[in-house]
Amino acid sequence: MNLPSLTLSSRCHPFAALASLCLLAVLAAPVQAQALYPNKPVKLLNSFPPGGPSDILARSIAEVLQTTLKQPFVVDNKPGASGNIGTDLVAKSPADGYTVLIGIDTTFTVNPHIYKTMPFKVSDFKPLMVMASSGLLVGMQPATGIKTMNELVAAGKTRLLNFSSAGSGSPGHLAVEVFTDATKVKLNHIPYKGNTPAVTAILAAEVDGGVLATPGMLPYVKAGKINALAVTSRQRSKLAPELPTVAEAGLKELEQEVLYIAMLPAATPDAVVQTLQRAFAEALARPDVQARMANLDLHYEGLTGSAASKRLADLSERYSRTIRATGMKVE
Repeated sequence: MNLPSLTLSSRCHPFAALASLCLLAVLAAPVQAQALYPNKPVKLLNSFPPGGPSDILARSIAEVLQTTLKQPFVVDNKPGASGNIGTDLVAKSPADGYTVLIGIDTTFTVNPHIYKTMPFKVSDFKPLMVMASSGLLVGMQPATGIKTMNELVAAGKTRLLNFSSAGSGSPGHLAVEVFTDATKVKLNHIPYKGNTPAVTAILAAEVDGGVLATPGMLPYVKAGKINALAVTSRQRSKLAPELPTVAEAGLKELEQEVLYIAMLPAATPDAVVQTLQRAFAEALARPDVQARMANLDLHYEGLTGSAASKRLADLSERYSRTIRATGMKVE
């Protein structure tokens, strides 16, 4: 008679076969738990302050996900150091899909090139999704008399212009360096603590202009308190379709978009990643979420896998060249 294929110890001990079955059950438990994902609350950790575009986007998605995936999705804001603080918390979280990073690309495409030390490595993560993109608006203080991109370039080659940003390492700061590197104009970067103070500085004529988030600038553009020159995105703004893109103004090299991203620890199981990708895509396709995105001037991207990784890697390489050329740094 052929015996079952058991170890020597299992043949000698009457309970060994049962023990083997128990061991198989224990080993299968993680697979079963993974298949049941999610089976407890999920945290969407936003690495930027409450009230901003990434926060509103995260909360919009969370509302949908807790219905479709039948578990609470809780948004937790951990801002600071241009996204590094919150991102590091996710890097040190278990790779089980229960902590998802929500943020913007500059944490991965700019910060590694301007901070002397980083608390995490880019390789600690893999993209869940590049969810959306948004351009910035080039706005000037009316007292400068500058109303077009050509006038801005001409003025910047004859005198120093002060430009505000939402802080060192922010997209607005990067835009100043991209502009300086591409056109050789004279722009002086002045960081403020957030987009609103940066816009206020233009209104108060503390600075000559800025390249800042479109929604925060438009009310003052419509009131005649800021001259809008162009948007930096590849396509025109949904909020101000009358404004040209920088490419349409003949300055394609100034194109710059902020990517709104969701990231996971690199070791997160593929099955969990795929479950979240499907749920995120469904959430972002909903008409109510699309309407909120339009109000934030966000364009749907929906990039996953290798396409998302390539987009981030290409931006990191581009920004690295700009940073080296201009000496951009955290102030």
